[in-house]
Amino acid sequence: MDTKGSFRYWRKRILLTLIITYSAFYLCRVNISIALPGIMEEFALSKTMMGGVLSALFIAYAFGQFINGQLGDKIGARKLVTLGIIGSGILNIIFGFSTGITVMIIIWGLNGFFQSMGWAPSVKTVANWFPVRIRGKAGGLLGTSYQAGNAYSWVIAGLVTGLLGWRWAFWIPAIIFMLLGIHYVIRIRNAPEEVGLPTIEEEENETMEGKSSGKDHHLGFRFTIKSVLTNVRIWIAALSLFCLNIVRYGFISWAPTYMFEVQGAAISTAAFKALAFPLAGIVGAVFAGWASDRIFNSRRGPMAAIMLFLLALFAWIYPQVPGGDWMLSLVILMLIGFMTFGPHVMIVGIIPMDYGTRKAASSATGFIDGWGYIGAALTGVGTGFFVDSFGWGAAFNFWITGAIVAALLMCLLWRYKPEKGEYH
Repeated sequence: MDTKGSFRYWRKRILLTLIITYSAFYLCRVNISIALPGIMEEFALSKTMMGGVLSALFIAYAFGQFINGQLGDKIGARKLVTLGIIGSGILNIIFGFSTGITVMIIIWGLNGFFQSMGWAPSVKTVANWFPVRIRGKAGGLLGTSYQAGNAYSWVIAGLVTGLLGWRWAFWIPAIIFMLLGIHYVIRIRNAPEEVGLPTIEEEENETMEGKSSGKDHHLGFRFTIKSVLTNVRIWIAALSLFCLNIVRYGFISWAPTYMFEVQGAAISTAAFKALAFPLAGIVGAVFAGWASDRIFNSRRGPMAAIMLFLLALFAWIYPQVPGGDWMLSLVILMLIGFMTFGPHVMIVGIIPMDYGTRKAASSATGFIDGWGYIGAALTGVGTGFFVDSFGWGAAFNFWITGAIVAALLMCLLWRYKPEKGEYH
């Protein structure tokens, strides 16, 4: 096989492996959304208290992203992601034996740290294998992983909870997750250099006569930290994701409970209906990545801003729909998913590669996603508090505000397009 053929083969293999593996991370992250009603009933816990458990994961995840983003550039995805899979799987098994709120907060927080080892190194791997001209498409496809993972995690957790009880919603997904981790170790490679191929810069410059063999060399923590902290555009993206994750995790964490309490659905039915959110998000992620490349010439800001303003609109419409009108409610929920995950995949996946370059892609991703999960932590306990204190309408207003502010921030990046450089 010639070099171009080898690149085609490895790009398909790497991207498919990353999609399968990162989707599996959600088996051991959003399963708690389906288990919430059962946990609250068994232990007589308020939504604010359970929001504290959700926020424990988000806070630890945010902290872990800042650390593991840097480590992803240093040691690569193969080792770091594998460690995350093992740690998260074990902690989910332990969580299933929980006997009180304090234990839940500690274990779920630790789970957040190991979960944070998945995304940033995966984005780094895509940046190593895919040049800027096709990165929007590749990033959009990678972004389908967490929508798909969200969806089938809810399916599995919903079925298991309905049949066996909420504890099994942690045990069975953990076993599946660790089995898929074996597949990951066998299939993944961090960079073209590790399989004797040239770097993507050499490929783009058509200097592929000689093959290279070795590692994706780390340029040092001083380089990666400076590349992130001194880049105003990365800060803007990070703050925008902070606001977007208020909406995203508001729906991910609380939509099944809203359907259960307000719309009168059984929890297993609510789990299946809630699938509309991530499944529509798959289409949104692919569309946004494609459109930013083709319509906006690799500018991510315009596509993200437009979709975020529409997200605010549909999040306002959703609670206005009568509880008995399931079809209209489902359509609006799908539009919310489409408008949520389109900009999300650009901000957390494509923008870090473009703005941080491939040599600091993991660090940029970790920084941006870290801020995003501070927003997620805020929506975990914040949404619980708003519902307990003021009702569901206050929670929706909280989410809508997040979408509007995120859109305004992305407008600041409207004209920016990454320049070709040595490490792009």
